[in-house]
Amino acid sequence: MPSEFELIARHFTRATPSAVLGPGDDCALVRPAPGMELAITTDMLVEGTHFLPGTDPGQLGWKTLAVNLSDLAAMGAAPRWVLLAGALPAADDAWIAAFAGGFFSCAQRYGADVIGGDTTRGPRNLCVTAIGELPAGAALRRDGAQADDDVWVSGQPGLAALGLAHLQGRTTLPAALVQRCVAALQRPLPRIELGLKLRGLASAAIDVSDGLVADLGHILERSGLAADLYEGQFPLLPPAAEPKLARECQLAGGDDYELCFTTPPAARQRVVMLAAELDLPLWRIGRTVASGERPVADVRLLDADGQPLPVTHKGFDHFA
Repeated sequence: MPSEFELIARHFTRATPSAVLGPGDDCALVRPAPGMELAITTDMLVEGTHFLPGTDPGQLGWKTLAVNLSDLAAMGAAPRWVLLAGALPAADDAWIAAFAGGFFSCAQRYGADVIGGDTTRGPRNLCVTAIGELPAGAALRRDGAQADDDVWVSGQPGLAALGLAHLQGRTTLPAALVQRCVAALQRPLPRIELGLKLRGLASAAIDVSDGLVADLGHILERSGLAADLYEGQFPLLPPAAEPKLARECQLAGGDDYELCFTTPPAARQRVVMLAAELDLPLWRIGRTVASGERPVADVRLLDADGQPLPVTHKGFDHFA
Protein backbone atom coordinates (compact mmCIF):
# COMPACT_ATOMS: atom_id res chain seq x y z
CA MET A 1 0.00 0.00 0.00
CA PRO A 2 1.48 3.39 -0.94
CA SER A 3 2.36 5.78 1.89
CA GLU A 4 0.85 9.24 2.34
CA PHE A 5 3.91 10.90 0.83
CA GLU A 6 4.06 8.48 -2.10
CA LEU A 7 0.42 9.27 -2.91
CA ILE A 8 1.10 13.01 -2.77
CA ALA A 9 4.21 12.70 -4.96
CA ARG A 10 2.47 10.43 -7.47
CA HIS A 11 -0.81 12.29 -7.89
CA PHE A 12 -0.54 15.85 -6.58
CA THR A 13 3.02 17.09 -7.13
CA ARG A 14 3.22 18.88 -10.47
CA ALA A 15 4.94 21.94 -11.87
CA THR A 16 3.84 25.28 -10.36
CA PRO A 17 5.31 27.92 -12.66
CA SER A 18 3.43 30.83 -11.04
CA ALA A 19 4.74 30.10 -7.51
CA VAL A 20 8.10 31.01 -6.02
CA LEU A 21 8.07 27.63 -4.26
CA GLY A 22 5.51 24.87 -4.74
CA PRO A 23 4.80 21.58 -2.90
CA GLY A 24 7.51 19.87 -0.87
CA ASP A 25 8.35 22.31 1.91
CA ASP A 26 6.50 23.44 5.05
CA CYS A 27 4.87 26.27 3.10
CA ALA A 28 4.48 27.35 -0.49
CA LEU A 29 5.75 30.78 -1.47
CA VAL A 30 3.83 33.06 -3.82
CA ARG A 31 4.33 36.62 -5.00
CA PRO A 32 1.32 38.68 -6.14
CA ALA A 33 1.81 41.00 -9.07
CA PRO A 34 2.42 44.69 -8.28
CA GLY A 35 -0.75 46.65 -7.60
CA MET A 36 -2.83 43.52 -7.09
CA GLU A 37 -4.81 42.30 -4.08
CA LEU A 38 -5.27 38.67 -3.07
CA ALA A 39 -8.75 37.15 -2.76
CA ILE A 40 -8.64 34.06 -0.53
CA THR A 41 -11.42 31.54 0.07
CA THR A 42 -11.83 28.06 1.50
CA ASP A 43 -14.60 25.50 1.16
CA MET A 44 -15.14 21.99 2.50
CA LEU A 45 -16.95 19.10 0.80
CA VAL A 46 -18.07 16.29 3.11
CA GLU A 47 -19.32 12.95 1.81
CA GLY A 48 -23.02 12.53 2.54
CA THR A 49 -23.53 16.28 2.93
CA HIS A 50 -22.05 17.85 -0.21
CA PHE A 51 -21.81 14.79 -2.42
CA LEU A 52 -23.33 11.33 -2.47
CA PRO A 53 -21.32 8.21 -1.60
CA GLY A 54 -20.24 6.54 -4.81
CA THR A 55 -19.91 9.79 -6.77
CA ASP A 56 -17.53 9.38 -9.70
CA PRO A 57 -14.10 10.45 -8.36
CA GLY A 58 -13.10 12.29 -11.53
CA GLN A 59 -16.28 14.38 -11.43
CA LEU A 60 -15.78 14.92 -7.70
CA GLY A 61 -12.23 16.13 -8.30
CA TRP A 62 -13.50 18.72 -10.77
CA LYS A 63 -16.32 19.89 -8.47
CA THR A 64 -14.09 20.09 -5.38
CA LEU A 65 -12.04 22.78 -7.07
CA ALA A 66 -14.82 24.37 -9.12
CA VAL A 67 -16.92 25.33 -6.08
CA ASN A 68 -13.94 27.22 -4.64
CA LEU A 69 -13.10 28.96 -7.91
CA SER A 70 -16.74 30.07 -8.00
CA ASP A 71 -16.09 32.15 -4.87
CA LEU A 72 -13.22 33.86 -6.68
CA ALA A 73 -15.52 34.51 -9.65
CA ALA A 74 -18.03 36.19 -7.33
CA MET A 75 -15.30 38.59 -6.20
CA GLY A 76 -14.07 39.32 -9.73
CA ALA A 77 -10.73 37.61 -9.02
CA ALA A 78 -8.61 35.61 -11.45
CA PRO A 79 -7.55 32.20 -10.01
CA ARG A 80 -3.83 31.84 -9.28
CA TRP A 81 -3.08 29.24 -6.59
CA VAL A 82 -4.92 26.47 -4.72
CA LEU A 83 -4.20 24.16 -1.79
CA LEU A 84 -5.99 20.85 -1.22
CA ALA A 85 -6.44 19.04 2.10
CA GLY A 86 -8.31 15.77 2.30
CA ALA A 87 -9.30 12.97 4.63
CA LEU A 88 -9.70 9.61 2.87
CA PRO A 89 -10.96 6.32 4.30
CA ALA A 90 -8.29 4.29 2.45
CA ALA A 91 -5.27 4.71 0.18
CA ASP A 92 -7.20 3.67 -2.92
CA ASP A 93 -4.72 4.46 -5.67
CA ALA A 94 -7.21 4.15 -8.54
CA TRP A 95 -9.79 6.39 -6.80
CA ILE A 96 -7.13 9.00 -5.98
CA ALA A 97 -5.76 8.95 -9.53
CA ALA A 98 -9.22 9.62 -10.97
CA PHE A 99 -9.92 12.35 -8.40
CA ALA A 100 -6.59 14.04 -9.13
CA GLY A 101 -7.30 13.88 -12.85
CA GLY A 102 -10.56 15.80 -12.42
CA PHE A 103 -9.03 18.25 -9.96
CA PHE A 104 -6.06 19.13 -12.18
CA SER A 105 -8.28 19.30 -15.26
CA CYS A 106 -10.28 22.06 -13.56
CA ALA A 107 -7.11 23.78 -12.34
CA GLN A 108 -5.64 23.79 -15.85
CA ARG A 109 -8.82 25.10 -17.45
CA TYR A 110 -9.00 28.09 -15.12
CA GLY A 111 -5.28 28.82 -14.79
CA ALA A 112 -4.63 27.83 -11.17
CA ASP A 113 -1.48 26.12 -9.84
CA VAL A 114 -1.81 23.53 -7.05
CA ILE A 115 0.87 24.60 -4.58
CA GLY A 116 0.35 22.36 -1.54
CA GLY A 117 -1.99 20.65 0.89
CA ASP A 118 -2.33 17.74 3.28
CA THR A 119 -3.89 14.31 3.54
CA THR A 120 -4.94 12.03 6.39
CA ARG A 121 -7.08 8.95 7.04
CA GLY A 122 -10.71 9.53 8.00
CA PRO A 123 -14.24 9.89 6.62
CA ARG A 124 -14.03 11.35 3.11
CA ASN A 125 -13.73 15.11 3.49
CA LEU A 126 -12.15 17.50 0.97
CA CYS A 127 -11.11 21.07 1.67
CA VAL A 128 -9.64 23.57 -0.79
CA THR A 129 -8.12 26.99 -0.21
CA ALA A 130 -8.14 29.06 -3.40
CA ILE A 131 -6.22 32.28 -3.93
CA GLY A 132 -6.96 34.75 -6.69
CA GLU A 133 -5.71 38.15 -7.80
CA LEU A 134 -7.46 41.34 -8.77
CA PRO A 135 -6.56 45.02 -9.06
CA ALA A 136 -6.57 46.87 -5.76
CA GLY A 137 -10.04 48.21 -4.98
CA ALA A 138 -11.77 46.30 -7.81
CA ALA A 139 -13.35 43.48 -5.77
CA LEU A 140 -17.06 42.73 -6.20
CA ARG A 141 -18.33 42.89 -2.64
CA ARG A 142 -21.69 42.03 -1.10
CA ASP A 143 -22.13 45.41 0.54
CA GLY A 144 -22.22 47.60 -2.58
CA ALA A 145 -25.82 47.20 -3.79
CA GLN A 146 -28.00 50.33 -3.89
CA ALA A 147 -31.78 50.77 -3.77
CA ASP A 148 -33.44 50.25 -7.18
CA ASP A 149 -30.53 48.24 -8.56
CA ASP A 150 -31.41 45.47 -11.00
CA VAL A 151 -30.97 41.89 -9.72
CA TRP A 152 -29.47 39.43 -12.23
CA VAL A 153 -28.59 35.76 -12.26
CA SER A 154 -26.53 33.83 -14.79
CA GLY A 155 -27.21 30.52 -16.51
CA GLN A 156 -29.97 28.14 -15.46
CA PRO A 157 -30.28 28.00 -11.66
CA GLY A 158 -32.14 24.95 -10.38
CA LEU A 159 -30.72 22.29 -12.69
CA ALA A 160 -28.21 20.98 -10.14
CA ALA A 161 -30.87 20.61 -7.44
CA LEU A 162 -33.13 18.78 -9.91
CA GLY A 163 -30.25 16.43 -10.66
CA LEU A 164 -29.79 15.73 -6.96
CA ALA A 165 -33.53 15.17 -6.50
CA HIS A 166 -33.42 12.59 -9.30
CA LEU A 167 -30.39 10.79 -7.83
CA GLN A 168 -32.08 10.72 -4.42
CA GLY A 169 -35.29 9.29 -5.90
CA ARG A 170 -37.41 12.35 -5.03
CA THR A 171 -38.38 12.77 -8.69
CA THR A 172 -37.93 10.92 -11.96
CA LEU A 173 -36.61 12.95 -14.87
CA PRO A 174 -36.56 11.87 -18.52
CA ALA A 175 -33.20 10.62 -19.79
CA ALA A 176 -32.27 13.74 -21.73
CA LEU A 177 -32.95 15.98 -18.74
CA VAL A 178 -31.15 13.62 -16.33
CA GLN A 179 -27.91 14.04 -18.24
CA ARG A 180 -28.19 17.83 -18.25
CA CYS A 181 -29.13 18.13 -14.57
CA VAL A 182 -26.62 15.63 -13.21
CA ALA A 183 -23.88 17.32 -15.23
CA ALA A 184 -24.88 20.65 -13.64
CA LEU A 185 -24.62 19.00 -10.20
CA GLN A 186 -21.38 17.09 -10.65
CA ARG A 187 -19.45 19.34 -13.04
CA PRO A 188 -20.37 22.98 -12.33
CA LEU A 189 -18.68 25.72 -14.35
CA PRO A 190 -17.36 28.56 -12.18
CA ARG A 191 -18.22 31.82 -13.93
CA ILE A 192 -14.70 33.23 -13.83
CA GLU A 193 -14.92 35.16 -17.10
CA LEU A 194 -18.24 36.71 -16.08
CA GLY A 195 -16.80 37.77 -12.73
CA LEU A 196 -13.84 39.48 -14.42
CA LYS A 197 -16.17 41.32 -16.82
CA LEU A 198 -18.39 42.51 -13.93
CA ARG A 199 -15.58 44.54 -12.37
CA GLY A 200 -16.68 48.17 -12.50
CA LEU A 201 -20.15 47.14 -13.72
CA ALA A 202 -21.80 45.22 -10.86
CA SER A 203 -22.49 46.95 -7.56
CA ALA A 204 -22.49 43.61 -5.66
CA ALA A 205 -22.19 39.90 -6.44
CA ILE A 206 -22.34 36.44 -4.88
CA ASP A 207 -22.20 32.89 -6.18
CA VAL A 208 -25.29 30.71 -5.82
CA SER A 209 -24.24 27.79 -3.64
CA ASP A 210 -26.96 27.46 -0.99
CA GLY A 211 -29.97 28.69 -2.99
CA LEU A 212 -30.77 31.80 -5.02
CA VAL A 213 -33.09 33.45 -2.48
CA ALA A 214 -30.79 32.67 0.44
CA ASP A 215 -27.64 33.88 -1.32
CA LEU A 216 -29.29 37.05 -2.63
CA GLY A 217 -30.27 37.59 0.99
CA HIS A 218 -26.59 37.85 1.93
CA ILE A 219 -26.13 40.74 -0.51
CA LEU A 220 -29.25 42.42 0.86
CA GLU A 221 -28.19 41.96 4.46
CA ARG A 222 -24.73 43.44 3.87
CA SER A 223 -26.18 46.29 1.77
CA GLY A 224 -29.13 47.07 4.09
CA LEU A 225 -31.81 46.40 1.46
CA ALA A 226 -34.83 44.25 0.59
CA ALA A 227 -35.73 42.92 -2.87
CA ASP A 228 -38.62 42.08 -5.17
CA LEU A 229 -38.25 39.20 -7.61
CA TYR A 230 -40.59 38.78 -10.59
CA GLU A 231 -41.70 35.26 -11.39
CA GLY A 232 -42.26 36.09 -15.05
CA GLN A 233 -38.62 37.20 -15.54
CA PHE A 234 -37.01 33.99 -14.30
CA PRO A 235 -35.44 31.49 -16.71
CA LEU A 236 -37.98 29.06 -18.11
CA LEU A 237 -38.21 25.86 -16.08
CA PRO A 238 -37.36 22.54 -17.78
CA PRO A 239 -40.71 21.47 -19.32
CA ALA A 240 -40.26 17.80 -18.36
CA ALA A 241 -39.77 18.54 -14.66
CA GLU A 242 -42.55 18.60 -12.05
CA PRO A 243 -43.36 22.35 -11.88
CA LYS A 244 -43.58 22.81 -8.11
CA LEU A 245 -40.33 20.95 -7.45
CA ALA A 246 -38.58 22.70 -10.35
CA ARG A 247 -39.55 26.13 -8.99
CA GLU A 248 -38.34 25.19 -5.51
CA CYS A 249 -35.04 23.99 -7.00
CA GLN A 250 -34.70 27.24 -8.93
CA LEU A 251 -35.35 29.46 -5.91
CA ALA A 252 -33.72 27.47 -3.12
CA GLY A 253 -31.95 24.39 -4.46
CA GLY A 254 -28.36 25.63 -4.51
CA ASP A 255 -25.29 23.87 -5.92
CA ASP A 256 -25.58 25.87 -9.16
CA TYR A 257 -22.51 28.08 -8.74
CA GLU A 258 -24.05 30.67 -11.00
CA LEU A 259 -23.50 34.34 -10.18
CA CYS A 260 -26.22 36.55 -8.73
CA PHE A 261 -25.33 40.23 -9.02
CA THR A 262 -26.79 43.72 -8.91
CA THR A 263 -26.25 46.65 -11.28
CA PRO A 264 -27.63 50.17 -11.60
CA PRO A 265 -30.53 50.42 -14.08
CA ALA A 266 -28.35 52.58 -16.34
CA ALA A 267 -26.08 49.57 -16.89
CA ARG A 268 -28.89 47.35 -18.20
CA GLN A 269 -27.85 47.49 -21.87
CA ARG A 270 -24.22 46.78 -20.99
CA VAL A 271 -25.30 43.59 -19.20
CA VAL A 272 -27.35 42.55 -22.23
CA MET A 273 -24.30 43.08 -24.44
CA LEU A 274 -22.14 41.16 -21.98
CA ALA A 275 -24.49 38.17 -22.15
CA ALA A 276 -24.09 38.12 -25.94
CA GLU A 277 -20.31 38.53 -25.69
CA LEU A 278 -19.96 35.59 -23.30
CA ASP A 279 -22.72 33.52 -24.92
CA LEU A 280 -24.14 33.14 -21.41
CA PRO A 281 -27.78 33.89 -20.47
CA LEU A 282 -28.03 36.70 -17.91
CA TRP A 283 -31.52 37.10 -16.49
CA ARG A 284 -32.85 40.31 -14.91
CA ILE A 285 -35.08 38.76 -12.25
CA GLY A 286 -35.88 41.65 -9.91
CA ARG A 287 -34.79 44.82 -8.19
CA THR A 288 -33.50 45.90 -4.83
CA VAL A 289 -35.74 47.96 -2.56
CA ALA A 290 -34.90 50.40 0.22
CA SER A 291 -35.80 48.52 3.36
CA GLY A 292 -38.10 51.20 4.83
CA GLU A 293 -40.98 49.31 6.46
CA ARG A 294 -39.70 45.94 5.24
CA PRO A 295 -37.03 44.03 7.10
CA VAL A 296 -33.50 44.09 5.72
CA ALA A 297 -32.89 41.01 3.50
CA ASP A 298 -36.62 40.48 2.96
CA VAL A 299 -37.19 38.89 -0.47
CA ARG A 300 -40.64 38.88 -2.06
CA LEU A 301 -41.56 36.82 -5.12
CA LEU A 302 -44.27 38.57 -7.16
CA ASP A 303 -46.57 37.18 -9.84
CA ALA A 304 -47.55 38.95 -13.09
CA ASP A 305 -50.12 41.03 -11.19
CA GLY A 306 -47.63 42.13 -8.56
CA GLN A 307 -49.13 39.84 -5.93
CA PRO A 308 -46.77 38.06 -3.50
CA LEU A 309 -46.25 34.33 -3.98
CA PRO A 310 -45.29 32.03 -1.10
CA VAL A 311 -41.61 31.20 -0.72
CA THR A 312 -41.49 28.46 1.89
CA HIS A 313 -37.87 27.43 1.46
CA LYS A 314 -35.03 29.89 0.80
CA GLY A 315 -31.96 27.69 0.71
CA PHE A 316 -29.68 25.17 2.41
CA ASP A 317 -28.52 25.66 6.01
CA HIS A 318 -26.17 23.08 7.50
CA PHE A 319 -27.54 23.57 11.01
CA ALA A 320 -31.21 24.22 10.28
